[in-house]
Amino acid sequence: MAVQIENLGSLDRKMTLEFARADLAKAREARLAKVGKTMKMAGFRPGKVPKNLVEKQHGMQVDFELQFDKAVELFYEQAKKESIALAGQPRLEPKSELDADKVVFDAFFEVLPEVKIGDFSNAEVTKYVSEIGDAEIDRAIDVLRKQQVHYHPRGEAGAHGDGGTNTAAQTGDQVVIDFVGKIDGVEFAGGKADNFEYVLGEGRMLPEFEAATLGLKPGESKSFPLSFPADYHGKDVAGKTAEFTITVKSVNWAHLPAVDDAFALSMGVTEGGVEKMRADVKENLDREVKRRITSLLKNEVMEKLNTLCELDVPKSLVSSEQERLVEGARQDLMQRGVPNAKDAPIPGEIFAEQALKRVRLGLILSELVKKHNLAATADQIKAEIDEQAATYEDPKEVVRWFYSNPSRLKDIENLVLEDNVIKHFTSLAKVSDKAISFEELSKLH
Repeated sequence: MAVQIENLGSLDRKMTLEFARADLAKAREARLAKVGKTMKMAGFRPGKVPKNLVEKQHGMQVDFELQFDKAVELFYEQAKKESIALAGQPRLEPKSELDADKVVFDAFFEVLPEVKIGDFSNAEVTKYVSEIGDAEIDRAIDVLRKQQVHYHPRGEAGAHGDGGTNTAAQTGDQVVIDFVGKIDGVEFAGGKADNFEYVLGEGRMLPEFEAATLGLKPGESKSFPLSFPADYHGKDVAGKTAEFTITVKSVNWAHLPAVDDAFALSMGVTEGGVEKMRADVKENLDREVKRRITSLLKNEVMEKLNTLCELDVPKSLVSSEQERLVEGARQDLMQRGVPNAKDAPIPGEIFAEQALKRVRLGLILSELVKKHNLAATADQIKAEIDEQAATYEDPKEVVRWFYSNPSRLKDIENLVLEDNVIKHFTSLAKVSDKAISFEELSKLH
């Protein structure tokens, strides 16, 4: 057997594999005999087809299979012997040779690149700091109250303390209207509805529509022009101006539950009332703050790593990542019930940039983990699982759920590994703390 390795470029290599046909003689006889035991042919009982006919029909296929398998075996033996760091699977091609006594294959493959880690000491990153106070807790509780909102007709006695006299639509009110829209005097598809219900101020309708509705009382009508944006989702009306007429049928004010022990109980707080509910809300907000701050810091660190480290990226790994992203997109479409999602054409090119970035970062992280011993420990993995499980009603069951599935456990391991890399990077880089409100933090991505 002979092996020759050629350098075809930065990461591309070719390994020429050569071995004698005679090396496969015994395996060939055994494979043909196995095929012959089940082979069927007209005029012969099953398994009784003459050897020469088995050879004639299946000989070439058996030869190729055995030769290919032998070439693969020889390739990986040599790769291990030479300590070659493979990036993906090799592509084997049989090579035509005049010598009938030997078999030659060319194996084309890529090797993992050298990753040059840059100097982190001059890198600058921002770590946000956000405190949760009473104002943030109050806003969160208001959101919970709105989830239990119900409506009363505006104008009923005692509504909003106005003695039932103010029936005009206000921001926050639920209105029920009939409307019709025309362009150049002609009604258009989707421009008419009866008993249409929406809440003023939620942004469901275009601003001109809401502005025209404000102040109207039940039974009142109003006509007004409305200009559809050029990028409006309805292409038939995008960029055009319509004349709308609306008629208000009812106006209802929002009745939010009082913040009391009964409300706390409805939120699942069985003991401690409002005080315990506020403590729970703060705990959840603190957890959300930590998650967002960690995510923002992680994204910034990953961007810095991508910029500061140099490497050539194996095309085979990028291609594999593209395929994985395509399959992920397909699964997402299927889960959302999109028709024919299983066979929908999804070009891998749309994920090319994302795949390249992911592979780069993966190789960089792998090098950092190896170079600085940043692998996730069993204790770190357990601590992360325990922290995530603590947010559920039955933490022990969640812990069992993680440990019962190698894939889920691997996800946690990767998460801890990334945290270790971030801690290593920030221990060397220039980190600036920046105070920010929870509202501002929520808007950052």
